[in-house]
Amino acid sequence: MNIYKILIYVVWAIVLSAFVGGCTVISSIKNDWNGWFGGLPSLQSLEKPEEDLSSILYYSDGEEKIGSYYRHNRTAVSYNELSQELITTLLVTEDIRFTKHAGIDLRGLLRAASGLLTLQFKGGGSTLTMQLAENLYGTSTDNQGSLYSNTKVGQVITKIKEWIIAIQLESSYTKEEILAMYLNTITYGSNAFGIKVASETFFNKLPSEITYKEAAILVSLINAPTRYNPIRNPENARAKRTEVLYNLHKYGKIDKLSYDSLVVSDFGLQFNVADQDEGPAYFKFVIRNKLMAWCDENGYDLFADGLRIYTTIDKHMQQYAKEAMDEQMDTLQYIFNHHLQGHAPWIDKDGNEILDFIDNTIKRTPNYRSLAKKYGTDSDSLDYYLNLPKKMTVFSYDGDIDTTFSLIDSLKYYKQFLQAGFMAMEPQTGHIKAWVGGIDHKYFKYDHVKQGKRQPGSTFKPFVYAAAIDLGYPPCYPVVDAPVTWVLDDPGNPTWTPQNADGKYSGEKMTIRKAMASSVNSITANIMQKISPRAAVDMAHACGIESPLAAVPSLCLGAGGDVSLYELVGAYSTFVNQGTWTEPYYITRIEDKNGVVLEDFIPKRREAISEKTAYLMLHMLKGAVEEEGGTGRGLAWSLKNNNDIGAKTGTTQNASDGWFMGVTHNLVGGAWVGGDDPNVHFRNWAMGQGARTARPIWEKFMLKVYADPLTGVEKGYFRKPSQPLNVELDCDLYNGVNTETDSLGVGIDNIEDDLENMEF
Repeated sequence: MNIYKILIYVVWAIVLSAFVGGCTVISSIKNDWNGWFGGLPSLQSLEKPEEDLSSILYYSDGEEKIGSYYRHNRTAVSYNELSQELITTLLVTEDIRFTKHAGIDLRGLLRAASGLLTLQFKGGGSTLTMQLAENLYGTSTDNQGSLYSNTKVGQVITKIKEWIIAIQLESSYTKEEILAMYLNTITYGSNAFGIKVASETFFNKLPSEITYKEAAILVSLINAPTRYNPIRNPENARAKRTEVLYNLHKYGKIDKLSYDSLVVSDFGLQFNVADQDEGPAYFKFVIRNKLMAWCDENGYDLFADGLRIYTTIDKHMQQYAKEAMDEQMDTLQYIFNHHLQGHAPWIDKDGNEILDFIDNTIKRTPNYRSLAKKYGTDSDSLDYYLNLPKKMTVFSYDGDIDTTFSLIDSLKYYKQFLQAGFMAMEPQTGHIKAWVGGIDHKYFKYDHVKQGKRQPGSTFKPFVYAAAIDLGYPPCYPVVDAPVTWVLDDPGNPTWTPQNADGKYSGEKMTIRKAMASSVNSITANIMQKISPRAAVDMAHACGIESPLAAVPSLCLGAGGDVSLYELVGAYSTFVNQGTWTEPYYITRIEDKNGVVLEDFIPKRREAISEKTAYLMLHMLKGAVEEEGGTGRGLAWSLKNNNDIGAKTGTTQNASDGWFMGVTHNLVGGAWVGGDDPNVHFRNWAMGQGARTARPIWEKFMLKVYADPLTGVEKGYFRKPSQPLNVELDCDLYNGVNTETDSLGVGIDNIEDDLENMEF
């Protein structure tokens, strides 16, 4: 017998032994005798394998992506969404016989079988389907039985498990589905999971657009995403890419000329790692809790189930809101820093620095609490680590700055920045179109649209006047600018007399429209006395303010409770929407990963005030733009021309908060500016008033919106009530009518009698 025949018999003996032994082992693994093998995935999970999929948040156009919620940043694609160049590059590199085997490659099997008999498994034989088994079920890391204590035995068991799972996958899915699943489950590094995110991260392309040049990089990353990362390790990446390109040439997919050209070409990267702080980051993070609550109620996982969440945010308006805030806050911060002249911005009501501000503020930080828990609040170690300098990157309007700061230094630095919030809403539908919660989400996580609540200052006054108008007081009702004193049930402060912003009383008789336009405190207090604080609270709640409000005299100046910008924009929208409050909302529908609608969302609505009162309040708000001394008079002429605009500024005590609310017939927007802490503010009231700090944000935003037809927002006029008004809006015609004041004598009932037959 010659040596050739002997070798044939040996090979067949190995194959037969492998077959018999393999069948025995497979049976053992399936039944998991005594917990030796760790078991296999259930048949159901094999038939329906699942991988974590990112849930995607979309702009209102339903196409552009705002961002994603994920544990692993992955978005699945189908086989038809893959370029042929990508598929070919993968197969020549990982499994050239993929289309010819049923999950196990015979050549690889013979190589692995010899290892099984000798317990000297050396790898090899892993088809794409077997690799998919590992990606889906973690065969080398999960469900390990007691025999895995021997590394060699564990490797053999793992390989057999992959054979079993691969065969099941091949029987359940087409080759195209397996290949797509494989590319969807790969980790490519740089926070990219799955081929779609990887294509976007490295090349800013869809998988359907990937060429051989780009595919060679992506396929190189499959087995070692760090080692072959073209950004971190370009030399390794170039060597591996050459190997992949050679496979394409070797199997006749590209000619020698193409190979030579591709080998020396650059990587062609357009690298951009998904950044959770880009786009409407504040919006995305604030609404996450509501989305998680919805998922809990409906049995979904926001971070793994690949939901498609469609929002009301307009891409263009969102961009313009961010630009408007960036432009204003960059300038305002420069002014703020310059006017401080080296003084600290945390000051008390008398303009003196609060000396223990930083010491008290640091105690509210997570870093302090962690160090205090470890070392104790009175230890020298706590003080040492709070003042220990270390390298860090900090925010600036000129770009990130690398510096050396201690925790105390860092707190002092960041507390000197003014913050801001902006929101715009479509009053008729409740659709929130733009939401910017702060100056930079990367460094300042706190949202100043919905999370943050502050005293509204004079932006609360329209609810006082709305309550008065609802009771019959017309916009032309005249009141004298004179001190108004409240008798309080407080022995320590028995009376309260609110002052005007300039500390003076003019003695002038003016209409309540002009008084609101000029934000005269004494006249608002006069009206509040007539209607009662409770009436103002009830009106604010009816219009959409949901935060608690104290029915106290100081509420007439907005000092009776904290409210959010989100609430104020919704409440002002009630005036534009003919008295119907529509809840500001931001999600229109949620679909599952296959596009099946899970829920359509409709905002809450309720009749809040009469359309007559609503229209009269719009007339009152227009006074800020039309009345002499109005706080909106300084708005650009191009905004006011052929356009109805209503507005109200607001500034709290010591100018801790600056507000501006602007309303048009189809868009209501609001801006807030102030320090994260109310003790951080301008050193004089005039510089920090809302007309100077917040109004420019709204103005810049509206100019950009009107200039871009893609926003769909056009100028126009407020809609009139369906029934004629019986109130005169031209105050020149109203001058002869007596009103309820000390100087003019008669009561409001006489006004209503005289105006009963006047129609608008």
